[in-house]
Amino acid sequence: MRHSLLTSDLPGLPLRHRGKVRDVFDVPADRLPDGAARDGDHLLIVATDRLSAFDVVLPDPIPGKGEMLCQISNFWFGKTAHIVPNHLTGIDVASVLPDGVDPSLYAKRAVVTRRLKPVPIECIARGYLLGSGWKDYQRTGRVSGIPLPDGLRQAEKLAEPIFTPSTTAAVGDHDENIDFDAAVRLCGAELAEAVRDATLRLYAYAADYAAQRGILLADTKFEFGTDADGRLYVMDEMLTPDSSRYWPADSYEVGTSPRSYDKQFVRDYLEAIGWDKTPPGPVLPPEVIEKTRAKYAEALDRLAGISVD
Repeated sequence: MRHSLLTSDLPGLPLRHRGKVRDVFDVPADRLPDGAARDGDHLLIVATDRLSAFDVVLPDPIPGKGEMLCQISNFWFGKTAHIVPNHLTGIDVASVLPDGVDPSLYAKRAVVTRRLKPVPIECIARGYLLGSGWKDYQRTGRVSGIPLPDGLRQAEKLAEPIFTPSTTAAVGDHDENIDFDAAVRLCGAELAEAVRDATLRLYAYAADYAAQRGILLADTKFEFGTDADGRLYVMDEMLTPDSSRYWPADSYEVGTSPRSYDKQFVRDYLEAIGWDKTPPGPVLPPEVIEKTRAKYAEALDRLAGISVD
């Protein structure tokens, strides 16, 4: 039976934030191993098995999902470190856990990171037209203020990837697409240009890598932070099925909404039962949970070569 973690509980580590999926703890200086910078600027980020759909956290976990998400992120952090540095420190998770906590429960689902100042926007790269971008295009002919050619169809590949930032919403709220001028007002021109450049470079690299494995990276969302010296890092999760749309290339068809390596089974079920998309979320049938878990496992295997089954 697969272990599942819905909520992490780590006595002695101050809880900083509990998000839709991740729990973030401060790591006190006295918990850090010898040789680590004891500056109090370290976090423990735990990827739980919680699942959110339509910005609502559902009551049922997807067993092992957090471990799979963490491993995919770590894979991509490693593959892209030459493009943009990331928040990982390399400090062993077990070394900072409170006494009495089984380290095997956290070894594959947690990381020790730098504490950074978050950039106050979510940074989205789109190579294909779907989701909220498709809705914006249908209404205005633009996506985040960027004009696109007339006559594009759902899921059509764009001539070149575009940067479409959004606001960062609290749990239970919805992100909102913004244009680049709004991003400049929130971040300042220099930082907005830096994250736009980093987002598009990371997307281009990952899309090419995925394509070689028969997978299309339709779009993805990055989060960035800066250190005390203003240096930019990519942080949180990276290129996971929760933050990206991955499509099997062999079944891709323009004019449709392609199946993704993500929680599409959950979304389809929730749409079918007529849920109004307000909390609390409904209980999921076992078969929906298992099919969703299998999709995450397939993505981890095809992208990173890591098998969990």
